Amino acid sequence: MLINRALLDKISEYLEKEPKIIVLYGPRQAGKTTLINELFKNYGDKVLFFNGDDLRAQELLGEPNLDKLKAAVGSSKIICIDEAQRIPNIGLSLKLLFDALQIRVVASGSSSFELSNKINEPLTGRLVTFHLYQICVKELTPASPDLSLAPRLEEFLRFGLYPKVLTTEGEEEKQRYLFDLVNTYLYKDILSFETIRKPKKVIDLLSLLALQIGSEVSISELAKHLALSRPIVEKYLDILEKMFVIFNLRGFSRNLRKEIYKTSKYYFTDLGLRNALIRNFNPLALRPDAGALFENFCVMERIKTINNAGKFANFYFWRTYDQKEIDFIEERDGQLFGYECKWSDKTRAIPASFHEFSAAYPNSTLTFVGPGDFESLNQL
Repeated sequence: MLINRALLDKISEYLEKEPKIIVLYGPRQAGKTTLINELFKNYGDKVLFFNGDDLRAQELLGEPNLDKLKAAVGSSKIICIDEAQRIPNIGLSLKLLFDALQIRVVASGSSSFELSNKINEPLTGRLVTFHLYQICVKELTPASPDLSLAPRLEEFLRFGLYPKVLTTEGEEEKQRYLFDLVNTYLYKDILSFETIRKPKKVIDLLSLLALQIGSEVSISELAKHLALSRPIVEKYLDILEKMFVIFNLRGFSRNLRKEIYKTSKYYFTDLGLRNALIRNFNPLALRPDAGALFENFCVMERIKTINNAGKFANFYFWRTYDQKEIDFIEERDGQLFGYECKWSDKTRAIPASFHEFSAAYPNSTLTFVGPGDFESLNQL
């Protein structure tokens, strides 16, 4: 089953405009290659494909020599490079090709840390970037407005939203795929970073974060648990975020005295990956972290919705010293939008935090989200 991705039309529009270098970032297995294949399915032999994992591609494109690069691309006007971060000097090579031939380039990478370091400076003013996350629920929405995805919510919270998971039948098969994702792709990517000298510590760090989703994280405590220095833990967290494994949500404040803003929460970009790390795929009725899973799900759904719509926003959580809190704050187009996510639908009374936030920020819009209406997160 092919899932229609929201970014496909947006990337197609840029591809048809004046020559540009299009960069597609996203986690491994999120569907970048499938999207690229769909993007070029009607182009025939007009597109020249390279795979950055291939040694031949690294040899052809890794040396910023214009004559050699021209020979590699021939008369092609469009080239596509998957896993471009694996190719040395890719930024300089693409700059030479683009400036000399004005060709269209689509490059993808599973690590924004590696790829952006290699291309941003050489390609300033020449590129446009997109981020492809795991599937957004809106991309699954049935055509009929009478149908709902609410019955599948438990599946999303237990097994996540990787394309392969959604198209795989059977819980055991889903679990096997997610365990392989952790043990193969994730570990392989971590090992590829020369600056990570203790890859097992990174997995341990992720396991600690997996048990703290929805809670403020103390870097000092993480460092103590892992027997690492605080700067090393901060570096690992930054790399994991740029690998699209976790997302850092910071505290929001306009400097009101009661607001806490110097702390962070970490959420997983996919709950299936998170649950595989702690080896827990139990039904929600048997687990105490159902509320935290739902909060993580809501945060990422909102982030994916804004990203797929091509809009720009800042994301935060909000909390005061007297424990009033709003799970997710979105700052967009000069306005504030708040979302409070509760696993229990039994109590729909307006939280006290809404009154206090509204008083401090009168032009804000606040929304309560429960299991029965989570699809409202995909609206703009």
